[in-house]
Amino acid sequence: MKEIILAGGCFWGVEAYFQRLNGVIKTEVGYTDGISESPTYKEVCSGTTNHAEACKIIYDENIITLEKILEHFFRIIDPTSLNRQGHDIGTQYRTGVYYKTDEDKEITEKFILSKAKDYKRPIVVDVKRESRFWDAEEYHQNYLIKNPGGYCHVDLNLIKEEEIKPYLDLEKILESN
Repeated sequence: MKEIILAGGCFWGVEAYFQRLNGVIKTEVGYTDGISESPTYKEVCSGTTNHAEACKIIYDENIITLEKILEHFFRIIDPTSLNRQGHDIGTQYRTGVYYKTDEDKEITEKFILSKAKDYKRPIVVDVKRESRFWDAEEYHQNYLIKNPGGYCHVDLNLIKEEEIKPYLDLEKILESN
């Protein structure tokens, strides 16, 4: 099992998207890359903590590679938008890849470099070693499963049928997380 943390705007949609992918074992939403200890949602939204809303993704690299995860990530974000995704604006909505290993850093940097030619504006996705991930409050975990009508900029229909977990069961996702 491997782990990567992605910040892609509202963490509800990022989590909902990735928890449906074959090879993703577990997801958690939380806060990363900030200056305060144990931040709350209210503090993060105030802009004073410099944390990003993020999703920790634990995956089986034998089923889905980091490159594939990054491909999916770039499907659901605008990597040229600074501190904004969809209607969500603020530093907590910045995009970033927070890695644990030098190998993952290298893969991520190579991937972003290869994607740069596809965009007219520069890619502004942070690539940093994970410093600390703080779990978000429980009501944020699996939010779009618990609240299927909730708003998020992420289009869950961008997942191709062959990429979805076999026997996707949203109730089991709730139980396993």
